[in-house]
Amino acid sequence: MEKLVWNEQLNIGVEAVDKAHANIFRIAGKMIDLVEHEENYRTACKEGLKYLEEYSMKHFSEEEAYMRSVRYSGYAKHKQIHDAFRDQTLVTLKKTLELSGYSRAAAQRFLGVLLGWITGHIMTEDQEITGEIAASRIYDASYQSSVIADAFCQAMQDVFHIRTRLADEHYNGRNMGMGFFCHLCYNAEDGKRVQLLLGVEERLIRRGVGLIFGLSAMHDPAMIQEVSMQLYEQLLHHMSKLFKSDISYQLVKEELLTSDEFRSDFMTRYPCSMLFETRLGYFAFCARTWKNKKKA
Repeated sequence: MEKLVWNEQLNIGVEAVDKAHANIFRIAGKMIDLVEHEENYRTACKEGLKYLEEYSMKHFSEEEAYMRSVRYSGYAKHKQIHDAFRDQTLVTLKKTLELSGYSRAAAQRFLGVLLGWITGHIMTEDQEITGEIAASRIYDASYQSSVIADAFCQAMQDVFHIRTRLADEHYNGRNMGMGFFCHLCYNAEDGKRVQLLLGVEERLIRRGVGLIFGLSAMHDPAMIQEVSMQLYEQLLHHMSKLFKSDISYQLVKEELLTSDEFRSDFMTRYPCSMLFETRLGYFAFCARTWKNKKKA
């Protein structure tokens, strides 16, 4: 794999924070190189991943101190996101690593999730600290395709700086070939459940994710999947902020799918099914909602 390069578009304009982010990328890049190319990598990998985790947690503390110093209004929610990543996501990843005996696959998953989560977090939550992204609520809560399409295109521009247009308001599940497929399930405070089905062309993923990390393309399939899942969770989280609603959603299930599983899931019917086009490829976005049944 090519060397990871810090993308200066990810800078939020606070020198200490930007330097820390760039350093996390540098350390992660060294770890990826070690896992991919060193035969006797396990001991060094164990120590390196521990250092990477500790450095990331130290950075969270320093970033939180900065937010307090400027009296950032979104501090409490931002800290909750840091805490959830530290206390839930990292704990699960570490257990998987230990149970696998620090296998290459588990180490790559750890690095993929960490890189994807931190990058997505920088591109959404961290950019809001300095106003680089204004998560203003500009859309009325609606399930109309036109409203959802506008919000999706706005989120893609905000987060990935990629111009996106609605190619088909009624996506029919046509075969996208090789790609990245997943579905995500959310519970809402008002008792609703939302299920999203996503399909992304392989060329869009390889080039899009690669560009974020300063690469011509990203090639490792496992790394692409982990990074992509985290990035799109952050994208959808940002998209939800664009709607005029105080209802919060909690992610309760995420699952990677094969192309066949994607098509089978699609056939269960999604009232909202749209196909978007970018200069790098196509992206299918499907959604459905329902009310949770109250227990007797």
